[in-house]
Amino acid sequence: MRILFLTQYYPPEVGAPQNRLSELAIRFRKAGNQVEVLTAMPNYPFMKVFEPYQGKWYVREEMDGVVIHRAAIFVRQSQSVLIRLLGYFSFVISSIWIGLFNLRRFDLIICESPPLFLGISAWWLKKFKGAKLLFNVSDLWPESAEKLGLVTNRFLLRISRSLEEFLYRHSDLISGQTQGIVRNIATRIPGKPCFWLKNGVDLSFYFPGKGNPGWREEQGFSREDFIVFYGGILGHAQGLEVMLKAARILSCNTKLKFVIAGEGPLKRALMDQAKQMELSNITFLPAYPKIRMPDVLGEIDISIVPLRKLDLFQGAIPSKIFESLAMGKPILLGVEGEARVLFIDDGNCGIAFTPEDAESLAEAIRKIHSDKVLYSELSENAYFYVSENFNCDKIFLDYQHFIQLHLHAKEKP
Repeated sequence: MRILFLTQYYPPEVGAPQNRLSELAIRFRKAGNQVEVLTAMPNYPFMKVFEPYQGKWYVREEMDGVVIHRAAIFVRQSQSVLIRLLGYFSFVISSIWIGLFNLRRFDLIICESPPLFLGISAWWLKKFKGAKLLFNVSDLWPESAEKLGLVTNRFLLRISRSLEEFLYRHSDLISGQTQGIVRNIATRIPGKPCFWLKNGVDLSFYFPGKGNPGWREEQGFSREDFIVFYGGILGHAQGLEVMLKAARILSCNTKLKFVIAGEGPLKRALMDQAKQMELSNITFLPAYPKIRMPDVLGEIDISIVPLRKLDLFQGAIPSKIFESLAMGKPILLGVEGEARVLFIDDGNCGIAFTPEDAESLAEAIRKIHSDKVLYSELSENAYFYVSENFNCDKIFLDYQHFIQLHLHAKEKP
């Protein structure tokens, strides 16, 4: 089968969508498919096209045996909704152009959303390339943008909802990153084949004991320090102010250290806030490439997974959970709903705290720091649960079976 991945995000950018999609593309190639990727010039999360790609309309390259087609994109370091829309639509236009004139025909297009608008490219390429369309939804946009207050224009929201419905109805297959997303779409579009493409972890890359010791010394931490770690996007959804407030509450314990590693639109604001709060127990670091994450996760003590307290996130399962658990590191989970049921109630892989509640987070840290028996139990559960339920190899085989089953069914007279 000839497969095209259509996505705005792809390595060498770092992030959950980038990692998930590149791993999927590689697995499809190893399974005997011809796989290509149509993506934007790398720019995320700095919102600046990486130097080797600047000023270029089209670049063709190869990574891990997968052919990558990169198209131009307009990006600026701005929070303006208009600027962001210009960025989205610039890639819609360039991806349609490159797709029509530089790419051959495909059997299947797998389009990643958000950004939702990339579905316009997917629909046109589906028509002209004679392909089936699998729309993969990692976030229910525009619902999430509206509830986070990122988009308030009623006309734009109405147009976006209409486009969302159109794309769901004109896709041949749909997959979603959480059960909540899949249920939402299945309810709105009855009869459409939907698959829960849950996030998972590559257990050949992340496992307890992997990594090169030395990261603590590199960053100036001692072996006695208990490191509470956040690694990922520093954006509006995460509500990372709770981590700063908890650090202030626990500042009297000099062995507790807080680390925030990543990039995003709120990094500067968080750093300024930490400075104003005179926090000496918190360290900000840049985003780490995937290759270095086992070194980092192998040296920290516990990962924090926060989101803002919104009904929108009842079905959210942040991907950063899986790498930490696979490394045998418990989590402090500030996410309610589906994630809490899976990883706290069922898996017993960490401690839950109330989203955006610094006192609740501080109490969870005190509890796990002071109880070594509890910490050991949660660490053992972490690896066992994720290996049994979120193994990327098993997830891929199920996904491949879903695609083959339904595409073949559609081809029958």
